[in-house]
Amino acid sequence: MTDDFTETQASVLIGTAEKMIEIWNRLSPEKQAALLARFGTEENALAALVTTQLVAPAKP
Repeated sequence: MTDDFTETQASVLIGTAEKMIEIWNRLSPEKQAALLARFGTEENALAALVTTQLVAPAKP
């Protein structure tokens, strides 16, 4: 196993992170507060959103 990302993997990861940041910015202050309460920091909340997006089943 390697810790290196391919260009494609890096591109997907960056694109997903950008989408999650856009979603975070559109969340209401109440939803942001709920995520912060659960995950502690904005970084952890974003990581949870990114992880959820990466492991979610593909939509048809």
